[in-house]
Amino acid sequence: MIPSKRLIRGYLDRQGSWRRLRALIGLAVTATSVAVADPVAPASQAGLPAVVVSGDRLPVETLIDRKIYTISADLQSTFGTVTDVLTAIPSVEVDADGVVALRGDTSVVILLDGKPLAQLSGASAGDNLQQIPAGDIERIEVLTTPPAQYRAEGAAGVINIITRRKHQPGWSETVQASLGNNGRSVAGSRIGYQTDALSVFGSFNLRQDDKQRVITSSPVVTDPVSGLVTASRNTLTEDIRRRIPLGKLGASYALDEDRTLELSVTRGGRSGARNFIADSASGEPNAAPDALSSRQSLGSEWSMDSDQRLSFEQRFDRKGELLTVMLHRSTFYERERYTYLTTSLIPVATPTADDLRLSEDHDTVDFGVDYVLPVDNDRLLRLGYSSEQSNNTFGYAGDSVDAFGVPTPNPAITDDFFFRQVVDAAYGSWQQRFAPWTALIGTRVEYTRTDARQLTDARTFEHRYFHVYPSLHLDRVIGDDATLSFSASRRIARPEPSAFDPYVDRQDIQNLRAGNPNLLPQDTRSYEVSFAREMAGTNFGATAYLRRNRDSVTDVTQYIGPDVTLTTKANLPRNNSSGLELSSNGHLTTSLAYSLNANVFHAEIDASPLGFVGLRSTSGINLKASLDDHLSAADTAQIYLTRSDKRLTPQGFVDAIYQVNAGYRRQLAAGLTLVATVSDLFNSQTYRRTAETSTFTDVYQRHVKGRIFYLGAVYAVGGTKKPKAPAFDYDQ
Repeated sequence: MIPSKRLIRGYLDRQGSWRRLRALIGLAVTATSVAVADPVAPASQAGLPAVVVSGDRLPVETLIDRKIYTISADLQSTFGTVTDVLTAIPSVEVDADGVVALRGDTSVVILLDGKPLAQLSGASAGDNLQQIPAGDIERIEVLTTPPAQYRAEGAAGVINIITRRKHQPGWSETVQASLGNNGRSVAGSRIGYQTDALSVFGSFNLRQDDKQRVITSSPVVTDPVSGLVTASRNTLTEDIRRRIPLGKLGASYALDEDRTLELSVTRGGRSGARNFIADSASGEPNAAPDALSSRQSLGSEWSMDSDQRLSFEQRFDRKGELLTVMLHRSTFYERERYTYLTTSLIPVATPTADDLRLSEDHDTVDFGVDYVLPVDNDRLLRLGYSSEQSNNTFGYAGDSVDAFGVPTPNPAITDDFFFRQVVDAAYGSWQQRFAPWTALIGTRVEYTRTDARQLTDARTFEHRYFHVYPSLHLDRVIGDDATLSFSASRRIARPEPSAFDPYVDRQDIQNLRAGNPNLLPQDTRSYEVSFAREMAGTNFGATAYLRRNRDSVTDVTQYIGPDVTLTTKANLPRNNSSGLELSSNGHLTTSLAYSLNANVFHAEIDASPLGFVGLRSTSGINLKASLDDHLSAADTAQIYLTRSDKRLTPQGFVDAIYQVNAGYRRQLAAGLTLVATVSDLFNSQTYRRTAETSTFTDVYQRHVKGRIFYLGAVYAVGGTKKPKAPAFDYDQ
């Protein structure tokens, strides 16, 4: 239940603070009429408070606009990927294919060191996120109501992944290697060199991965004219083998005590085989099938991604005054090729062969200028400008292959689509402390231009829109150990570029897909009230939230034949979510630490304008729980459980998903550690979606064989001093 305005006012009246709150909001609004704003000043710069909780497993710092988790104690980070770490973080859910959600909403922006990556957008985003090694990550910032300095993109919020860049003075290196089940392996190295003026950092990782999944669907269709009922059963068994290299090298050089230049380059990709067998049967229910076929595919995939950053920092005489200029480019190129052999058993027919070539290119360039001015210890101004341009090209071409192996181009499976988006933005924010209150108020303005060309059909589409995105954060310190907070923001979720392509994709002959060039961006208003308290080494937090969405982009599936579906995109008029998130972490004994997180939510969807049942709603609870046991000075054991409850779709619902991970670490000698981990211990990552309309029902299930074991060693040399807790530098 969300606290009402009267309840909040009553609480503040009892604290003697209602009048001060009204005065605070008035002063903040007056300040932003001069400088429109964004929040996110380092607490150390502005003399503003922060709540720090040093739990053994996921140390967390709570600031006025975000929560920051360090991951050094998470054993899954040793050989796992970013998604393994995100699974353990409160508010965050990750499915077996790497799709990330915040409190159940998948409209999340993933940033790496404060910048978007081309490979983390589009259909391959989940796969690519699972390629980033967790060992390169220092901390993760979660912003459910982001301040104005961040792009307005991402209705559910922002997850900012901060990589390791600073090291102990001198030379340091860490080497690791491990073996996993089903031929998996991970090897990597991190290096660092630090002097007063020069910092060099780099890493290289090579991962051999294997993914096996089984996809089934069981549609039952009623012909609206004849009343004939057709039941189908489709099964696809897929095996994906990938080799994934990733390298990074960067350097930061202090030109003098006031100016710093930094350059970094990252290069990665993947290559491997992707094969599947698909079987399909259809006919009258409870009768022998009158159509039976099998389709076998042999395929290969290749991708390359790169990231280049050049930044310049200028410090001024006033302490904390900083000007940052950054130029950033991110690219992602993907190529896939498949050959198919289709055999019809009922009715008997001559096998047919065809092939398919897919390509996808993303190129993003952004330029930004940020200025931070601490007016005094209690007030901070931030201003900035950014311009981002993204070019996206999608294409696939197919051939029919005759009995002699001669290919003939097939126009039914040939498409070319180009999409360009340019976003120009300016922001300003003002942060001020009125003890015991701290206020952060900001505004961001964005002008968006999109141009699309469906080259195959010679069709063009364009959109232009200008929006204002305000945000507000308030903190009140209560005593020495508690904080009461309120935040509100407006956000947007732009559809993925491929979602605009109207061409019907016939790569899967049973499940056709098409985009919609008339899609609108989603508009979201988010509100949160939270309370946090730390006492005797135990932390407790509670957050009530409300998210109101308009024009969400959703999939709509219809049956156009006995065993053929067409899935298109549409704007959902309204869907809202609210809930209460509770968290606690601390120690049960001197050696045993725990962490608990529960999100009790209520969601509702109004899909009646799309021709479906009117208002539908559901309630549930998402859970995370972990134990971290320091068995001895040399031994540590961990286990954690996550559960994502059932959630609604316009045509049905998705079942609950749970996962259990465990790990063990043994310190063998100085600098040498043995680590064993297992993720998805009970092989339970099954995505199950039920859809139902007046003419059909369908149960779609995707099961990823996710039980993954790793056993390996980590050896560190140099940097002999024990690393300090990271200083939270919010201007990364």
